[in-house]
Amino acid sequence: MPRTRSLAWSELKIGVLTIVAIGIAAALIFSLTGNRGFFWQRYSLKTRFANVAGLAPGSPVRVAGKEVGSVTAVEFAGEQVDVVFEVNKDVRPQITTASVARLGSVSLLGEGAVDITPATRGTPIQDWGYVTAAKAPAQISDITESAGQSIDEISGLVRDIRSGRGTVGKLMTDEQLYQELHAFVVSANDLTGSLKPGKGTIGKLLNDPRSADALEASLKQIQDLTQKINTGQGSLGKLLNDDAFSNSLASATENLRDVTDKMNKGEGTVGKLMTDKALYDRITSVTNRFDELMTRLNEGDGTATRLLKDKQLYENMNGAVSDLRSLLTKIEKDPKKYLNVKVSIF
Repeated sequence: MPRTRSLAWSELKIGVLTIVAIGIAAALIFSLTGNRGFFWQRYSLKTRFANVAGLAPGSPVRVAGKEVGSVTAVEFAGEQVDVVFEVNKDVRPQITTASVARLGSVSLLGEGAVDITPATRGTPIQDWGYVTAAKAPAQISDITESAGQSIDEISGLVRDIRSGRGTVGKLMTDEQLYQELHAFVVSANDLTGSLKPGKGTIGKLLNDPRSADALEASLKQIQDLTQKINTGQGSLGKLLNDDAFSNSLASATENLRDVTDKMNKGEGTVGKLMTDKALYDRITSVTNRFDELMTRLNEGDGTATRLLKDKQLYENMNGAVSDLRSLLTKIEKDPKKYLNVKVSIF
């Protein structure tokens, strides 16, 4: 009996030590995991990146810089990569549909991490839901490639400048262009020097308050004129604002268009004159005959020509007309003297 009791106590001590060891191991694991908590205190989420930049399982997950979980898996999803991670359930209100996941780093050595922006205005994401991913940051290789391209472009630019290409290259290599630019700078300095003492129109405007006041008054008048036009005053204002006046102008324009159309179609005398070739030829013929008649009158020897050119004949005819007018006047005054009618009866 004593021996049996000793074996039972030994077994009891082993069990107690095992329980204590398990408790110490659990406390150690909990201390190593920090704020991640036990598995029943976490829930899983996902996000999807085009490039995870070396992110691996075990990398920390942070919300507003505070570590709240870790990455559990990195898996391909077509041409992109799904990142599965676990976070504490305490931060569920901060990880919502308005949150954004980004790739971060723990140290300068490049150890990856997932940084999530807290956003309480959105709806909390359920288990295994996706957190919206931001654009992946540029990698060192991308920066190196971009820097290499920039260096190549700078080298090409320097070569172009040395060979005299472009404005800067010509300025550095073309002596004539340099002299012209120098002359322009000198002229600009002279112009500035003349403006400062108030020479010229611009100089007076810059230095003479009266010129500025006159310009301001002119602008005020233009503003008043514009205001009157906007309110419909004057002919121009009525044209812009009065519908009746505008309609009258439109009607007149339409009537003018109708008249022009009729003329183009050959309607009316003017239209026929513009479109009827026979009428045009007839008028041209009459005009030519009239020109020929005038030429003959100017150059011929007939009665009409002498009447036009012979001054003596003109004066004789003018004198005869004057004498006839005088005789008619005398007859009207004393008709019995000139008109004596005798009647004889047999």
